[in-house]
Order: sequence, then structure tokens, then C-alpha cells
Amino acid sequence: MNRRAVSSLLLAGALAGCSVGPDYHRPRLDIPTAYTAPKPTGSDEAAPVKSTWWLDFQAPELTQLIVLAARASPDLAAATARVVQADQAARVAGSPLLPGVTGSLSQNYQRTGSAASSTGSLNQLLAQFPGLQSGSNSHYTDTRTYSATISASYEVDFWGKNRDAYRAAEAAATASRFDRGTVWLTTATGIASTYFQAIGYRDRLVIAHNNLKSALDLLGAYQARLEVGTANALDVSQQEALVAGYRAQIPSLDSSYRQQVIALSILVGLPPEKITLGPGKLVDMALPPVEASVPASVLRQRPDVAYAEAELISQNQTVKQDVADFFPSLQLTASGGVTSLALSMITGPGSLAASLASSLTQTIFDNGLKSGTLGEAKGRYQELAADYAKAVLQALSDVETALTQASFDATQETLEADAVAKAQHSLDIVHAQMAAGTVDITTVLNTETTLFNDQDTLAQVRVARFLAQVSLYKALGGGWQLPPQDKKGVLF
Repeated sequence: MNRRAVSSLLLAGALAGCSVGPDYHRPRLDIPTAYTAPKPTGSDEAAPVKSTWWLDFQAPELTQLIVLAARASPDLAAATARVVQADQAARVAGSPLLPGVTGSLSQNYQRTGSAASSTGSLNQLLAQFPGLQSGSNSHYTDTRTYSATISASYEVDFWGKNRDAYRAAEAAATASRFDRGTVWLTTATGIASTYFQAIGYRDRLVIAHNNLKSALDLLGAYQARLEVGTANALDVSQQEALVAGYRAQIPSLDSSYRQQVIALSILVGLPPEKITLGPGKLVDMALPPVEASVPASVLRQRPDVAYAEAELISQNQTVKQDVADFFPSLQLTASGGVTSLALSMITGPGSLAASLASSLTQTIFDNGLKSGTLGEAKGRYQELAADYAKAVLQALSDVETALTQASFDATQETLEADAVAKAQHSLDIVHAQMAAGTVDITTVLNTETTLFNDQDTLAQVRVARFLAQVSLYKALGGGWQLPPQDKKGVLF
């Protein structure tokens, strides 16, 4: 290819600097200046959410499960594969930004000559094939020609159509990374929630077994009194009914615990047989206060919100691409090559050839194809703008809900712990009166039932507090942060 052809292609690329269509601007949304939810207990000592928020619970077993999920979670692996696909799609979309260059190397063989005598048409035919001639005298000349050709083609991107297509694909690739962040946050918080529910069911199992043991001990005492005549059969029967009720609660709690362990295995990406939980209790774990900054920060903290905006940016570039498609397109083609009789001389002097061609194309009539395509792209943009607004509203709602739940659950746990303490004190008094023979069975049963119910409720409220804390971590983005933006506010 000669220098003129190359220079023409480079000049065309330099001229391709125009851009048509609407620039992207983030949709204006009405975002409040502060949350209305009550602040949880200890808010004065609250700290921002860290990317390793699960360490705040001081539960090494939970940390181990999340580390396992980072390596084996099928959801995370699928999200990572989608990132790879999006990156390659962006690479494909960006290929027209540079000229396409192809090369070819060919060999041509030709035999020419004449025969001194002929033995008929058969010999004339056989003369074309070496070694199959009938013996007549012939003279032939073999000629081999070698050719090397390089050609390049380029669509001059005057209106930015190809560049817009590349930026749309690039924004989609960015969105896929934000989607992976959402998948990871969902997976990690799902593991934490399921883990705390499993531990909660096991805590309730321990309470149920302890209650059953206490009820059995009391039943034994009444049976002993029945033998000596200080209790009647109704007292024993009523206590037996209470024991049967406590015993019936255990299989359901055990089943719920095991189902949570199975759910954990799915989230982590391991067979259920590989998941076993140690003897930890929720009461031994920490619940540090979390700082919820101003609502506007949710735009930078939530990967799902960032994903919705990246999708919107990508579609905006598609709209620009469709607008540019209304303008003429200029295609340049250049080729050059050399022909030689000797392969060793292919890079040396020979028969040289070069060409440069250009074509300008403009659609005159397409029966509404381009205008329909543009209208569809604009409609899709409006849909994604609505999705983005919904994602922001959902994020704000999630934070408000989690803050409210965390605040009221903390209050309820304090009140329920006080109720348990008072019920335990009442039962201690009843036991003392029972030993003195001054209390009836109904009072004993009611006091027992009150304490056991309060203990079970306290365990459930404690689980709810941990779940609310996980929900708050998730609502605040789990320590995720939006990458730096450019001057136009674009995400990449």
C-alpha cells in the first residue's frame, strides 16, 4: 500500500470528530435531605459501613461462609461470566473505530507450449498431464507467479455513529460490573441472614429443650406428691399436657434449623453435607451501630442504582447512534500489492499495484426503518429512566425500612429481656410456694407458660435485630462505592 493511501485513511480518521444526538444528563429526582426513621440505639457511636461489614458481628463462622461463597458461589460465577461477555461485546463494538486490514498471498501456476507431432485427440488431451503422454515429442514452459496484497477499509465516523456504538457497549460492560456488585451484596447478605436465622432456630431449640427439662422435673415432683397424697391426678395430668406441648415444638424447630443450613449450602455453593455450624449463640455476637449518611449518598453507595444509571447511559448512546445513522456514511478502501516471478523476490522490486476508492452512501427511502428504530430507542430510554427513578426510590425506602426496624427491634429486645427477668422471678417465687405447698397447679402452669413464651419471644426478637442489621448493611450498599465520574457525571 502506498503512502498516499495510508495518509488518506489516517486523515479520514482524524476528521471523524463530530457527534450528534442528545448528551446524557442524570435525571432530576426529588431526594430528601434526611431520613425520617428514628435513629437506632448508640447512633452517636455509629461508623460508616465497611466493605467487610460481616466482620462487625464478630462471628468467625459467618466470615468463613462468606469467604467460601466468594470462591464457590454459582451466582457470583455467573455474574463474573457476564462481565467477560460484556467486555468482549465492547471490544467487538469498538472494532470499526480503526481501519480493517487484510492481507493475502497467492501462487499462480501456468504451463504453455506445443507438441511436435500428434497421435490424435487423445495425445492432445494427455499432453496436459505430465507423465501421461503417449510419447510424442513436445515442448512446454512452466510459469509460477507469486502475489502479495494488503487492503484496508474504513468507514469515516464523521457523525460519531461507531463511537456511540462503542460507548453504548462500554457502558453496558460497566453496568455488568455493577450487576456483579449487586449479586455479591445479595449473596453475602443472604448468607448472613440465613446464618442468623439458623442460629436463632438453634437458640430456640436450646430454650425448648431447657423448658422441656424443667417441665419434666416439675412433672416428676407432682408425680411424687401424687404418690404421697399431696397432689391429685388433675395436677399431674395438666403438667403432662404442658410437657407434651413443649415436646411437640421441638421437631418443628429442628426442621426449620436444618432447612436454613441447607439454604446456606446453596448460597455458598457447596453440597449440604459440607455445611456444619458450630455451637455459637446470637447472644455472644456483636451488633455495632451503623451510620446512615444523607439520602443523596445512596446514589453512590448502591450498585443496583449505579447499574440502572449505567443502563440508562448505554441507551442514551444508542439513541445518539441512531440519530447519526440518518447522516451520510463515507467508506474508504485502499489496497496495494506486488507480483513477482520468484518467491524470494516478493519483497523486492516487481510489478506494483495500488488503489484507493471511496463511496458516499445516503438513505433516500427506507419506509420508516430508521425513524422507527430511533423512536424505539427513545422509548427504551424513557423506560430505563423510569427504572432508574424506581431504583433510587427503592434504595431510599430500603434504608428507611431498615433503620425503622433496627430501632424498634432494639427497643423491643430491651423490653422483652425485662419481661423474661420478671417472669423468671415469678417462677422462682412459685417454686418456693410449691415447696411449701401453698400454691395451686394453675398458678404454676401459668407462670411456667409465661416464662417459656417470653424466652422464646426474646430469642425471636434477637434474630429480628440481626436481620434488621443485615438489611441495613444491604440498604446502605454494603460498603460499595461508585467509581470516580468524569466531568459530565458519566460513570466511566
